[in-house]
Amino acid sequence: MVWYQVTGECSSEALFKPAIAVMVQAMLHSLTLFALSVALPLQASDADSEPAQIREVDAIECRLDVPGYMQFAMAISGEEDLAKARRWKKIDSGNPFMNEYELPAPIVVASSYSTKRIAFTADAILAILDLADPGVIARDAQVENAMDPEPMIAEMVRSGKATRAEIEAEIKFRKFLGERILADVTTPAAKGESFGSRTVVARSISNVTTHPGKTFYGCAYRMEVLDEKGVPL
Repeated sequence: MVWYQVTGECSSEALFKPAIAVMVQAMLHSLTLFALSVALPLQASDADSEPAQIREVDAIECRLDVPGYMQFAMAISGEEDLAKARRWKKIDSGNPFMNEYELPAPIVVASSYSTKRIAFTADAILAILDLADPGVIARDAQVENAMDPEPMIAEMVRSGKATRAEIEAEIKFRKFLGERILADVTTPAAKGESFGSRTVVARSISNVTTHPGKTFYGCAYRMEVLDEKGVPL
């Protein structure tokens, strides 16, 4: 599985460089996907709602479908300029892979975490929480860390290559990157139609070195446009 949501480096530069290429490709492709999505047959959808009616909390909590989220995300800095209408302040995050905003008033996500900072990546909206250990909120959200270094540490200790203390001393940053898929829907091309789609909505939790002491909690909304044979374009 390829994750398009990239909020910073992985556990090493070697792992992160391929992710940069994926991120750039996803950003360039997003407008094409949005244009194609409006041509796809949709059932009752959040896309029927005006973007201005959608709350950022609902997007963060994965309460939208993919077409509805895409329209909302495009409206943030598009013609509707929702960011300005909602008095969001653009923040220079120091991370080129996200657009970060400060809200005029705090929002509450995951039942009890309050924040005034949110961010958008290529396919996700994230609340930026004052939480140093993403594992705390990840346990409640049932999200596992795909970058967990523990198996590697245990193997190195077992092999005698280094002690746990030596390895721990070398780890300057513990990367967390995880998601749990909440909805995965494939809609084949209808008879006489050229396109079908696959949409995925996933709870996303991560951290990044550009935001020390912070946890990114939010939702990824992904779409693949399929040809009449069900092959991704």
